[in-house]
Order: sequence, then C-alpha cells, then structure tokens
Amino acid sequence: MPFTDTERTDLRRHCGYPAYGLGNGGFSNWRFYQAYGQLEYRLQRLSGAEETVARTYLSTLATLERAVTDAGAMLDTDTAAAWTRNTREVTERTRLFDDWRRRLCGFLGIPAGPVLGDGGTRIVV
Repeated sequence: MPFTDTERTDLRRHCGYPAYGLGNGGFSNWRFYQAYGQLEYRLQRLSGAEETVARTYLSTLATLERAVTDAGAMLDTDTAAAWTRNTREVTERTRLFDDWRRRLCGFLGIPAGPVLGDGGTRIVV
C-alpha cells in the first residue's frame, strides 16, 4: 500500500532532507538535489515488502525520537535521592536516533541528507 503523506514526510525528515513543500516548484525540491530525487524515486517504487520494512523503521524512529525529547525533560535534575541522571543521556539517545536514521538511508539506498551531516546532495546545474 503506498505511503501516506505523513509517512512520506517522516521518511524524508528522518533521512535528513528538507521539507518537500507542495511539489515541483521553487528552488529547494528534488529537481535541484540528485539525492533528493533518488529518494522520491525510491519511495514511489518500493515493493510491498520493502514498504513494510520502511514502516518498521518509521515505528522504531518514532520511539527513539520520543525518547530524546523525554530525556530532555530531565535536564533540570542532577541528583534526586539515590538516583543520578546520566549527563550524556540526550547525546547518547540522539546518537542512537541518528544511527537508525542513517540505517534507513542505507536501506533505501540513498545518501544521508544535509540535516544528518553527511550531505550527498549536490546541486544540479
């Protein structure tokens, strides 16, 4: 079953690509980034089994993303009774989240987007 608009948005976002907008207009869509075009091409042509795997990634990434924001709620506590917070928790959770985002890119066969730091998005002239 084809991806919903929300799923496609989350796939783009998790792969590190900017918002797609309303389509093929402007200067920041897939026509100007080879890797972005490759992502759009792949998302439109995955098999049913591949879509299922991608949806599993989306579920895992949603859980990991929530864990990062939930950890952020504890930043004001340094110690409480016998409990001591892990001062690296947000960094470690973010690293794990980004690792899974890169795994999704690997599964889709595209380079990580500019948001993930690896770039791979060259402007087509």
